[in-house]
Amino acid sequence: MIDSFVKIKPAGGTGDLQIGRFSYVNSGCVFYTGNGISISDNVLIAANCTFAPVNHAYKDSGKLIREQGFLPSRGGIIVEDDVWIGANCVILDGAILRQGCVIAAGSLVRGEVAPFTVCAGNPLKVVGQRN
Repeated sequence: MIDSFVKIKPAGGTGDLQIGRFSYVNSGCVFYTGNGISISDNVLIAANCTFAPVNHAYKDSGKLIREQGFLPSRGGIIVEDDVWIGANCVILDGAILRQGCVIAAGSLVRGEVAPFTVCAGNPLKVVGQRN
């Protein structure tokens, strides 16, 4: 189910957004398709989360950032089965959220999250386990 006020924006690439069965996306979430987003089954995404599988190029100070295009893909975003993402999280290019993990509200995810871990913060840290 996708709630109201969810935005899907093609930006910085030709990736697709795939959402599996029985997954829920709450209001205010934004998906930049960029290098692709794959969300598996039974995933819960709370309100106001941002998925950004794309990065602006910015190093050339002689050019405006908007004129520099985008950096190469880090693999898009992959969310495996039975993941819960709390409100106001930001999920970046190259993030892999393994099966059963929980991401606490307000967290930033940049890399791989181990299965069945509970993680929080920026930088993201393991704060618990699902038994």
